Amino acid sequence: MSPSDKTALVTGASSGIGAVYAEHLAARGYHLILVARRADRLEALAQTLSQAHGVRIRSVVADLENDADVGRIEAVLAEDDGIRMLVNNAGVARLTPFAKASGHDSQSQISLNVVALTRLTRAALPGFLARNDGAIVNVASVLAIESLPISAVYSGTKAYVMAFTRGLQSELAGTGVRVQLVLPGVTATDLWSEDVSGVPLAVLDKDSVMSTRDLVDAALTGLDDGESVTWPSVEDMQLWNDFDQARARLFGATQRGLPASRYRKN
Repeated sequence: MSPSDKTALVTGASSGIGAVYAEHLAARGYHLILVARRADRLEALAQTLSQAHGVRIRSVVADLENDADVGRIEAVLAEDDGIRMLVNNAGVARLTPFAKASGHDSQSQISLNVVALTRLTRAALPGFLARNDGAIVNVASVLAIESLPISAVYSGTKAYVMAFTRGLQSELAGTGVRVQLVLPGVTATDLWSEDVSGVPLAVLDKDSVMSTRDLVDAALTGLDDGESVTWPSVEDMQLWNDFDQARARLFGATQRGLPASRYRKN
């Protein structure tokens, strides 16, 4: 199929990274299903992109922290055989010490960053595999490999996305279904505010902040180049190769049936 015959479903599409993904994919000729909570922003974006690129766009207002709303998007993914790409972009960060965080803040991150992403991926996969054609883009974070004093839950959810995606990549090797893991650093989105993450963008080092356009440009270039793991802000990819090789060696070292000598006192 050419892009003009394909549809991409993008979550968290009303602003930030998701909106830029929608713009870029529309420019590539993809029809779009845009999912987000804010109906006014979704409709405005849909109208703009439809007029600019002549593609069909469907807006679906849904809160992916809500079980029933996730179910509605699962049904869309299962029933629309034109969908060839799923961009799991929707996510939330509540950056505060865990002992001070509310139960709701922790649950909202797990519901959106982990549960919704997993369910939507599972809904898309049978059709992708049946057609032997599809791409899943899972947006994680560099905090998948680092936990800060304020990011225990957020880092935990993004570490899940990383491990889940890497497992899927192994599972789907040899099929026509591709899965890309994208690990953004600090990106200029609505997440960085007192109301959302609790950390305003203004307090961050401006030299560490990437624009959403640069982030998505890099991620899509990585996808085009066949990358399974894309670190948009990392210049030296040998760092990732070394990290991944060390991880594999450490795992290999666990495959023995005796405690390490340091634990054998007698």
